Amino acid sequence: MVLAILCSGQGRQHPDMFALTGDSPEAASVFAHAAKLLGADPRDFVRSESIEALHRNRAGQLLCTVQALAAAAALRDAMPGRKIVAGYSIGELAAWCVGGLLGETDTLDLVTRRAEAMDAATQPGDGLMFVRGLSRADIDRLCQRYGAAVAIVNPGAAFVLGGAGSALRAIADATREMHAERVVELPVEVASHTSRLAAASEAFRENLRMTSPTIPAAGVRILSGVDGAPVVSVETGLDKLSAQISQTVEWASCLQGCIEAGATAFLELGPGQALSRMVGGIWHDMPTRSLEDFRTLQGARTWLAHHADR
Repeated sequence: MVLAILCSGQGRQHPDMFALTGDSPEAASVFAHAAKLLGADPRDFVRSESIEALHRNRAGQLLCTVQALAAAAALRDAMPGRKIVAGYSIGELAAWCVGGLLGETDTLDLVTRRAEAMDAATQPGDGLMFVRGLSRADIDRLCQRYGAAVAIVNPGAAFVLGGAGSALRAIADATREMHAERVVELPVEVASHTSRLAAASEAFRENLRMTSPTIPAAGVRILSGVDGAPVVSVETGLDKLSAQISQTVEWASCLQGCIEAGATAFLELGPGQALSRMVGGIWHDMPTRSLEDFRTLQGARTWLAHHADR
């Protein structure tokens, strides 16, 4: 089995997102350190705070990373030795931890610095929007016309666009007139993965200089979000990890990179099921699940064991 582990990005936070991982003793240290950074236990935070609070940039990035790290810790004994790890947006930082390049505490600390750098560089009203059903050429023309940018390239003519709110609203009107299949404003308050956050990339690269990542262990491959290529040099990988804050994330290339690296099954750590559904929509016969598909951690372990010899 070659397992592709997908670490989710922001947008799917919800009150029950830690239902499977919250009581795992293996994940206790993750929740404990995150509580210091968040100012509240993440398990309590998601149930007591408003949905708007769950989607604020700093909290959202922390919550999504906590879920990935907690899930990986809880399932570590069931994971195969051969794995590919890719992360969507903030999920890429989580992927470095899940893949063994960074420790849990360092990763969570870096998440807060990343979010704070992004917030400092963000202009009021900036955000993200999802569009499906138009060609890349059409999307590029609209972005150029209204001053926005492609933030994420997803499979199946699906794009996340970033920019000022006024630009995104103008593009939304134009894409509906062009009969786009779907146009949705995303609950994200920053224009992630666009040049509007160039200063955040620079600041975060300085934060990364204080870390000491290790090369992935044999049998583990980490993919960079900006091009879907494997991390073979720590320094180059760190350059890309900071650059993706202000550059387009080529998520479709990441998924293709998983396949080309021999993935025989995909597991999304959550929150949500967006990434696993993307995989299922392309490779219909590929065993693909999100952790949220299971009612218990044992169910996830059983699924992993079932595919272990394939």
